Amino acid sequence: MLYIVGLGPGAGEGMTLAAHRALSRCGAIVGYSAYIDLLEGLYPEARRVSTGMMREVERCRAALELARDGDEVALVCSGDAGVYGMASPALELGADFPDVDIEVVCGVTAAQSGAAVLGAPLAQDFAVISLSDLLTPWEDIERRIEAAAWGDFCIALYNPRSKKRSGHLARAVQVLLRHKGPDTVCGWVRMIGREGQQSGICTLDELGSLEADMFTTVFVGNAATRVADGRMVTPRGYRGLS
Repeated sequence: MLYIVGLGPGAGEGMTLAAHRALSRCGAIVGYSAYIDLLEGLYPEARRVSTGMMREVERCRAALELARDGDEVALVCSGDAGVYGMASPALELGADFPDVDIEVVCGVTAAQSGAAVLGAPLAQDFAVISLSDLLTPWEDIERRIEAAAWGDFCIALYNPRSKKRSGHLARAVQVLLRHKGPDTVCGWVRMIGREGQQSGICTLDELGSLEADMFTTVFVGNAATRVADGRMVTPRGYRGLS
């Protein structure tokens, strides 16, 4: 049996009960070394199998092979396994392991956990877009950003900047400004649910110069989003019904 488990934002309290139950059953836990580290002190009887970054297919195959050999195995990632996570490649490879039962165990993705830190920025229709062009051409990413901005969606931006992609957030902001005002309320959260968590609120015009990194999730409001008592809030519209 292979469980594909989203660990949530980081600390143990951010994990779902279903994820905890799945991990408690497993004799082996497979994952990227940074995510394995999040489980320090937990599930001590399970052996760890970890790899470095950019070895996703290798991790999936290792987990499937262990499960084929009779272990109950957890393949872990941060956030939700189905949102930029390991569920997709593992299920693709799973076709080569017909004897392995696979269960995807959902977790709390960064859009949800980061939104809770800021307030309620995603209380209306929203889009989630990754700025990483490692697997998706930038032209496709830019088209999706523009479509979401044109539709006045609230937006959660994943992977806003890295050493190799230092200008991607600024480029995204320029696309957003084609359809959203420069005073649009935005927010950001770094190291969600982990030691050293930081957050802040800014305008869209200020967002392009934000010193974000791969541990930062960025939130862009819609035309109605405002700051209420220091919190980023997108109204649902109920007050207009009273």
